Amino acid sequence: MNNKIILTALVIMSTMTYAADNEIYVQQSGATANLDLEQLGSANLIGGLSSVAGTMTPLDLNGSTMTLDINQIGGSNSFLGDIWADTFTGYFNFDGSSNAFTIQVDPNNTYGADGSDVNVNATGSSNTFTLDLATSSMASNTDLDWIINGDGNVINADIDYDGGTNYMDIDGDSNTVNFDGQGYAGGYFYLDQTGNSRTFNINQMSTLDNDWLKILSTGSNGTICVIQNDGGTAVGC
Repeated sequence: MNNKIILTALVIMSTMTYAADNEIYVQQSGATANLDLEQLGSANLIGGLSSVAGTMTPLDLNGSTMTLDINQIGGSNSFLGDIWADTFTGYFNFDGSSNAFTIQVDPNNTYGADGSDVNVNATGSSNTFTLDLATSSMASNTDLDWIINGDGNVINADIDYDGGTNYMDIDGDSNTVNFDGQGYAGGYFYLDQTGNSRTFNINQMSTLDNDWLKILSTGSNGTICVIQNDGGTAVGC
């Protein structure tokens, strides 16, 4: 009888541990910051940007030089917030499904986000990634790299760049890419995709300058819309 009671207690404790949600609240100011955040499990949150759970705010990071390393391993996690930085390096790693990633980098042009080096590596399905990088075409020499493996993912990228590069390597079915690139010194977008039922909506709008686009796509079915407009105005597919 005693053994049965002990085993039951252990099962209950284990269930409670895995059901718990974790939250990280960070507000940081100052140059040369180096942050490494890691969460394991499901329904975890790194907030800002209208984060829910315990109604927490931000992730709000301010500094002229910054390195941010994010690792979220599990499903239904969220990484939300604002990053205000110049010479910003980001490593964002996600392993799991139904995760949400929404980040703004220098939305009000405080630092300019020049020299940004952002790397997004995700494995899983039904994830949503939204990145708004810089404003007023100040993200000079941006280097943005995405490696996405899984089905049903949605990538929304809005980049105001000067001479920037955006590279996406996507493997899986039913993935969607929505990309808007604009600036005054041109940008380069390279999309390498494998999988069926894909959807691409791509707008390049560098004002009176050159934009470059390269697409390598393998798969059946889907919709591809590409518009380039050197008038610097938004258009639609």
